[in-house]
Amino acid sequence: MTKPTVSVAWLFSNLEDPNLIILDASFKENQSNVKTELVNIQIKGARFFDIKNIFSDTSNPLPNTIPSPEQFELEARKLGINKNSCLVIYDNLGIYSSPRAWWLFKLMGHQKVAVLNGGLPEWISQKYPVEAIPENPNYSIGDFKAEFMPELVKSKEQILENVNTKDAFLIDARAESRFKGIGDEHRPGLRSGHIPGSVNVPYTQLLQNGKFLPKEELIKFMKTDSRPLIFTCGSGVTACIDLIAYELIGENPKSVYDGSWTDWGQLKNLPIEK
Repeated sequence: MTKPTVSVAWLFSNLEDPNLIILDASFKENQSNVKTELVNIQIKGARFFDIKNIFSDTSNPLPNTIPSPEQFELEARKLGINKNSCLVIYDNLGIYSSPRAWWLFKLMGHQKVAVLNGGLPEWISQKYPVEAIPENPNYSIGDFKAEFMPELVKSKEQILENVNTKDAFLIDARAESRFKGIGDEHRPGLRSGHIPGSVNVPYTQLLQNGKFLPKEELIKFMKTDSRPLIFTCGSGVTACIDLIAYELIGENPKSVYDGSWTDWGQLKNLPIEK
């Protein structure tokens, strides 16, 4: 597992690997405009990775913010995840929330992790085995160890500093209309626009039918730079889609502004552009 994504064929051929754990990182209530009827089924043997309620800091008023390493470690162990586990993560939209879960494991120092390209829809289209989502599943406690990688996440203070230094290249995954400040933001109280100096690479341009575009097609939509890359979006979820796309084509150091626009847009003393 050397790339950030694997195919459904690869996953099916590796189902008997004793170290393999499949994680369903679907949102129970999706934030995207894409709807799915795939809410009561999962890949056979999958375990639910609850980003919203378990693998986020729910005491933070901002949505989806990273949990403490201690919380992450404890909850990962409850899912039966071990230090040597090989993790494949999917969601029921194809590619949406699964990259966020992938990034969280990277942030916590776990390297054997990949996103299932095409997710549950692609798995079903190939007639691979699924099952009803079980109630109250039980797993043997794992020995997962979180080793926090602070260089993979950025704060608003670091983003503000970068507005001045321009040491890193800031990429915004939101829709073009939100980036340009046309119309209202999804959440009340947020200003419209974008962080000064950032560029817009909407995550939807990098996907087709719930899968990442081939590398040669991805490059056509991406703005490239030799500097380290920082990714932002509305609340830190779709930024991770862009991050994986850039991981597929280049080796620049990459990080995520975890608070993203929900953080920046509510603070009146921070600069914006339209």
